[in-house]
Amino acid sequence: MARIRGILFDKDGTLVDFDRTWFSIGDMLALEAAGGDRLKADRLMTQAGYDFKAKHFIPDSVFAAGTNADVVALWYPDTEPTLRREIVTRFNGITAVNGAAKAVAVAGVRDALATLHQGGYRMGVATNDSTAGAQQTILMLGIASMFDAAYGYDAVARPKPAPDTVLAFCDLTGLSPSEVAIIGDNGHDIEMAHNAGCGLSIGVLSGTGTRDTFERARADAILGSVADLPDFLASDGN
Repeated sequence: MARIRGILFDKDGTLVDFDRTWFSIGDMLALEAAGGDRLKADRLMTQAGYDFKAKHFIPDSVFAAGTNADVVALWYPDTEPTLRREIVTRFNGITAVNGAAKAVAVAGVRDALATLHQGGYRMGVATNDSTAGAQQTILMLGIASMFDAAYGYDAVARPKPAPDTVLAFCDLTGLSPSEVAIIGDNGHDIEMAHNAGCGLSIGVLSGTGTRDTFERARADAILGSVADLPDFLASDGN
């Protein structure tokens, strides 16, 4: 395995506490899509992947792993394409502002990122949120200066699990995919790592994904959270 010199982090569930940050935002958007009908909004939330009994988003569900365009396609199936694009644009704006404003960092993330940054790792964000949402969130959390770039689903031709974000990061940093580690809380993060030929794929249990999620996706390692990453990389010889 090549020495890891760059790291691409998923955002929600990896850097940001997914449930604490996103339930209220998703619920607001679902209520809008339901025309104010509370029962219909709950059905839409369930359809998009929220388990009301467990009070948790389901791993790899549309809301946990998809884009705003995926959510709009699910909730507005009969809307004509031009209007649907307008709704996606509105959702992007709402989630960018509210996702940043309500963002709750996973415990230990800031210190771990600071350690990695000081260690010389090139770092980026790879999310299926919008690029504006990713940029505003890392600014709000006070960690933006440690990242080379933040890529949303709208920054590349094909979002996760396609390899496009990894290739864009490599173009920017001059690294090869084999020198890049991917860390995320869903199976599609691990799939992106495999599709791009990354040197290391790591699942974290701080978001919606479970140990079974990552074992099925063939992750190279499973950690509790990003807080464990500096010690893991140090022990792995990186």
